[in-house]
Amino acid sequence: MTAQAQVQYVSDEEGQSVSVIVPVQLWREIMSERETAYLLNNETMKKRLLEAKDRTGGISFDNARTHLGI
Repeated sequence: MTAQAQVQYVSDEEGQSVSVIVPVQLWREIMSERETAYLLNNETMKKRLLEAKDRTGGISFDNARTHLGI
């Protein structure tokens, strides 16, 4: 069953939808998309995100932790 199939609607006494219950994974996807859209609306952040996306160099997380002493 897909996450969207698990969405539940909460209705008031008149049968009007007033709330939605969504699976946590779907909620995280929605919030991630909103954050990305927010960042892409800012030209500086958009440039940084696109540059980071195409970046090929760098070091591993573990090497960074070792380098920083954490």
